[in-house]
Amino acid sequence: MLNRINVLVFGCLLLLSQSIWAATEEDPWEGFNRAMFSFNDAVDGAVLKPLAKGYKAVTPNPVQKGVSNFFSNLGEIGNIANNLLQGKWDQTASSTWRFIINSTAGWFGIFDVASEMGLKKYDEDFGQTLAYWGVSSGPYLVLPFFGPSTVRDGAGLAVDLTYDDGVSLLDVNSDEETGLFAIDIVKTRAGLLSAESLIIGDRYSFIRDIYLQNREFEIYDGQVPEQSSQAKPDSDSGDSWGDDSGDSWGDDSGDSWGDDSTDSWGDDSSES
Repeated sequence: MLNRINVLVFGCLLLLSQSIWAATEEDPWEGFNRAMFSFNDAVDGAVLKPLAKGYKAVTPNPVQKGVSNFFSNLGEIGNIANNLLQGKWDQTASSTWRFIINSTAGWFGIFDVASEMGLKKYDEDFGQTLAYWGVSSGPYLVLPFFGPSTVRDGAGLAVDLTYDDGVSLLDVNSDEETGLFAIDIVKTRAGLLSAESLIIGDRYSFIRDIYLQNREFEIYDGQVPEQSSQAKPDSDSGDSWGDDSGDSWGDDSGDSWGDDSTDSWGDDSSES
């Protein structure tokens, strides 16, 4: 199922990308994006949001935390790969030890022992890796079901879902893999319920701007330059990020549901 989704997403991105080089605005496909945003909102209101509310209502907080930790630990596989591809050696080591420790002493990641030991979590995905390699973000793009993204990060998302989901390490069949994928989506959506009250004004514009700003923050590891579209920040390995100064597309958003990393049992900041 995931492979079919990846092929569909990649195909849509390939078709849309034929016209991106002539685009000069941050959101040149706003008409399409708003239509897709409305579609996602309808699906969310009819299916995901009710499921997320039910999950929050019937699942004890310690169990919710354990589920979040479990999927966060699986996400370390992608963190290891992308930190390595970006030449971030300390982060790669930290992600590797986090996965080893939480997978063993943490009972398959249910307990976040590594955070209690002081090992920091470094979230990276293939979209960030592409940015590190100098690939421009392309226009803002709302993906079906996955939500806010850009052309670059949509392509990165397809790679992440195919190779970096961590589920392939588990001895599960296709139905069980689909079930885990569904649980992850519901859990992530439940973590966003409380954030909805913060949305003001036009929902589409608010969410777009928040995701673009957050994505920029993630790409620059929190060290966003004053003129990020023209700057060439140094990476942790000393290499250049690449020059996007010729573009005027703006920065890119994250995956549709945001970052659901969980570092410790005492801090439930991912359930925002």
